[in-house]
Amino acid sequence: MPLHVVPLGGPTTTLRLKEGVVAVPALSSHVRPALVLAERETRELLASAGRNDVGLDGPYSAGPAGIQVWDGPFNGPNGTHGTAVHLGSVDWSYDTPAKHYVTIYRVMVTQGGVDAGETTFSIMARVLSLGGLSADGNRITLPAPPARDPFRRLAAV
Repeated sequence: MPLHVVPLGGPTTTLRLKEGVVAVPALSSHVRPALVLAERETRELLASAGRNDVGLDGPYSAGPAGIQVWDGPFNGPNGTHGTAVHLGSVDWSYDTPAKHYVTIYRVMVTQGGVDAGETTFSIMARVLSLGGLSADGNRITLPAPPARDPFRRLAAV
């Protein structure tokens, strides 16, 4: 089945979809209201995920933009995922709403995660538990972050 993409002001590009391939979208949840952590808590999440990394017999793969949850360690050749199944991830952005804070804006569950009984809530709870945080009730007991100053200087001080 040909798919034609027409960029504004550019030439037509044709993509061809492969026969028999099924694209399954991941389930994702935009966290509303957004979950805000102090940068310190995020560093603890990343450090704990690093100690439980998929390359060290753990189920987590951490990066600067979030943490992926897998069903087990990577067991493929040369550090590839092998038979490990990606269950979901928690994604965040830094310095939002203010400097030294991190906003969790999305939690995602893959089809493999759904098949394993995971939900967006269970993925978020697993990741937050890495830092000793709870996803239940008043899950974060941090003071409210300061409001972003729209008049702050953009240049480094």
